[in-house]
Amino acid sequence: MVRNRQLLLQAATATFAELGTEASMGEIAHRAGLAKGTVFRHFASKDDLIAAIMLQMLDRLIGTAERLDEKEDAAAALADFMASGVEALVADRTFCAVIGQPSLENSGVRDAISRLCDVAETLTARAREQGAIRSEITGTDVVLLLAGIHQTAAPLLTAQPQAWRRYLELALDGLRVTNARTLPHPPHALHPTDAPN
Repeated sequence: MVRNRQLLLQAATATFAELGTEASMGEIAHRAGLAKGTVFRHFASKDDLIAAIMLQMLDRLIGTAERLDEKEDAAAALADFMASGVEALVADRTFCAVIGQPSLENSGVRDAISRLCDVAETLTARAREQGAIRSEITGTDVVLLLAGIHQTAAPLLTAQPQAWRRYLELALDGLRVTNARTLPHPPHALHPTDAPN
């Protein structure tokens, strides 16, 4: 039962990334090696399936933030959390591009985003208390920056998969009180062929 659910989530993530959210539940079942009825026993609708995929990603990020909260250096913990968040978006960037806003209509997804903002606020508050970041920075700022960094680097990622690290460092410099550091990863010229369709 749990194995079938995981097979469906993996197949759905890959299928939506390749074909978009218009891909059929039958196609997802086929790719998972399961009967179509099995999909509907686990997920009443395609929207429920998409929400479940989003919840998996959000739960991983929440778990990462909770583990990093134990790190003594709050600024390093916050930077590691942001790197993990952007890396997760980059890893699933095609899927992230096709899901759009509908998943936000799911109450479970909205609750998970709220929890993510809460754990990000815990990390951010510690960094503020240690004087490592500007006093007005909030956990919600940090969560929104994750998507912003991903979107900024998105046109470059096919040719330069690590380009997001440059924009992460730019964002971190914006959070810091002082001591901006040298940007990692060389700049990349944006050509018309790099732009998203």
